[in-house]
Amino acid sequence: MKLLVRWFLLAAALLLVAHLYGGVTVASFTSALGAALVLGLLNTLVRPLLVLLTLPVTLLTLGLFLFVINALMFWAAARLLDGFEVAGFGAALIGSVIYSACSMVIDTAVEHLFARNE
Repeated sequence: MKLLVRWFLLAAALLLVAHLYGGVTVASFTSALGAALVLGLLNTLVRPLLVLLTLPVTLLTLGLFLFVINALMFWAAARLLDGFEVAGFGAALIGSVIYSACSMVIDTAVEHLFARNE
């Protein structure tokens, strides 16, 4: 149940990103659900490999290169899906920062909500 709630809230966060920033477009809530799923899969499967491969650059930039990796995941999800569009890499960077902030709030809220019910 917690996973479904988190998925729906992350899809709503994508709609919020599209509303707040014009460089990101989401066609519908269904598109947002698909995008949230693909982003989750990319972040679970591909992101760790990219982080490992770019570790020297990440260390040199004191972790700032992780923003680039997040933007690449955001941009890749947009390239894979119809109904989720990102204007360019700069838009992916800004969109991923907003989405990451929303994701942190959602994770905290969901953990707090479900910790109460256990």
